[in-house]
Amino acid sequence: MTDARSTISLSSNALPLPPRSAAEPLTFGGTVGLFTPPSAGVKPSSVAVLFASPWGLEEMCTRKFWRIIAENLADRGIASLRFDYPGTGDALDEVDFHAGLSVWGDSLVQAGERLRAFSGCSRIVVIAQGLGAAVATGAADRIEGLEAIAYLAPVVSGRMHLRELAVWSRVVDENLGLGEEYRSKDSASIASLTLPAEITEEVRRFNLMSLDRAPARRALVVARPDRPADKEFAIYLKALGVNVEEQPFGGYQQLVSNPAIARLPVDVAENLADWVAGLPFAADQSPVRRAIVAEPLEGNGFSETPVRFGSRNRLSGMLCEPSHGRKGATVLFLTSAYDRHAGWGRATVKMARALARSGIASLRFDTASAGDSPPVPGRPEQVLYHSTQNADVTEAIDFLESRRLTPVVAAGRCSGAYLAFQTSLGEPRIAGEVLVNPIVFRWKPGRSVDEAIVNGSRSLEDYTRRALRLETFRRIVRGEVNLTAAMRNVIGGIGARVRNKVLHIFRGFMPEGRAIYSAFRTLNERGTPVCLLYSEHDLGIEQYDFYFGHDGAGLARFPNVLPAIIPDADHNLTPEHARDIYFNALRQMAFRFVLDDAVTSKPRAAVAAE
Repeated sequence: MTDARSTISLSSNALPLPPRSAAEPLTFGGTVGLFTPPSAGVKPSSVAVLFASPWGLEEMCTRKFWRIIAENLADRGIASLRFDYPGTGDALDEVDFHAGLSVWGDSLVQAGERLRAFSGCSRIVVIAQGLGAAVATGAADRIEGLEAIAYLAPVVSGRMHLRELAVWSRVVDENLGLGEEYRSKDSASIASLTLPAEITEEVRRFNLMSLDRAPARRALVVARPDRPADKEFAIYLKALGVNVEEQPFGGYQQLVSNPAIARLPVDVAENLADWVAGLPFAADQSPVRRAIVAEPLEGNGFSETPVRFGSRNRLSGMLCEPSHGRKGATVLFLTSAYDRHAGWGRATVKMARALARSGIASLRFDTASAGDSPPVPGRPEQVLYHSTQNADVTEAIDFLESRRLTPVVAAGRCSGAYLAFQTSLGEPRIAGEVLVNPIVFRWKPGRSVDEAIVNGSRSLEDYTRRALRLETFRRIVRGEVNLTAAMRNVIGGIGARVRNKVLHIFRGFMPEGRAIYSAFRTLNERGTPVCLLYSEHDLGIEQYDFYFGHDGAGLARFPNVLPAIIPDADHNLTPEHARDIYFNALRQMAFRFVLDDAVTSKPRAAVAAE
């Protein structure tokens, strides 16, 4: 989804707009914030916006949406700050949650203080979504200068929210194909994220309809059309004396279902920004802002610094370095689909910090138009599997080189693995690769990415295994399975299987086959080691089998490639044993490259894999 600045005329006289800079990073209270100042040439407002984000899968899906809202506000002269709650996203772990929701409320209050200091604003508007509504309401009387709260799809009843969360968690696990033994049994867990027990208990008792005083003088309720509780809450706020306006939250379900296919309701972002800009106190005076310096977050064996880099500082990421001495290559984590750089279930955060404890530095970042990195004008709206992403990887390597953090090992899962593989063909500074579950090695021209994600996410073997489960039968009875779509995919899979058997003998002569074999030959001749990991029954194995054989015998001519199959694992590597295998592969690959000393990044020699 593009923003207004990235939509341009491509007439002969038109010049591409420069890319928008990523938000300015800062750190406070063990967490990371992103400050978006007013756009250049726009009169600054005395109002600034503080974001209180949702939690879990909803937060992952709305990460890009949050950035678009911040950019819409900036274009209206309104500064904003969004941040991670303690123990979430890029924030530090080992948090004491005995105080419950007030732990997150405290961080919201601290964020408000930073927002006032850096923006120079005199008044604050909080935008809260989902569980963020509970956080913002609980901390409202402690946020200095708070004038209004915008409630987007608020969690009105905490008890009901936890019930819905449990149902949605089962759907997510089922779609991932997770075995029962690998599913979280926690009552408040989704997408490999678990709500702290103390917060869960407080949420269970929380209800916005029991407020005894107004949280702010003004409020906006952006209500879901199919949720009467949202509108009832707006009525309740009016009864408390709040000046309330309402807007519809069209496209909410399409936004929060899956970060890979989320449809961003840009009209909601624009209407929200218009509401903030139209508040009667939004043009009092021109504030004076302060410069920001992001201090590193110090953890157990690691030091993390939020960074922005690339042309015009357009890319946003997190640099993780060992606390005591660096060894081996630096790992460059490439995101999967439109997931934020923290990774699915914060897996990338945890791996980066564990690598640092082994002496290995890493950089995780969002490519353009994903997560916190703005789009580049002139690039396609759908950037996944497009060659324009290669430039983002190159600029990330430039950044690491400027920090003397080479050589670089590129790592990614799914589309991130594809990006690492494709970029390495033209980027010799990638010294090694760890590729997890790449669906393809070459994207066929004209193939729809959206269609492939929606309809081509499971292998034929996966459908067979699911069909034999009792839970699948129960879901069919309950009407939770789209039998038409499932049968269409099964038939398509069978057809593809038959077609592949016919074409197998000619695979080396077809355009795709020639391109794939040429790519592997290039990396082999360059001596670039490649670790290729697949989850058992992953869809990507179909192309792997087609070109290299189920036993990998076809890789004998490419001795630089080390393949491995991870048993009992889903596409996202949810089980701990699967993530351990990925971590060990990263560690071994990084340690192939020995540095001259603990400071320099010049490699002395490559050593054999462990």
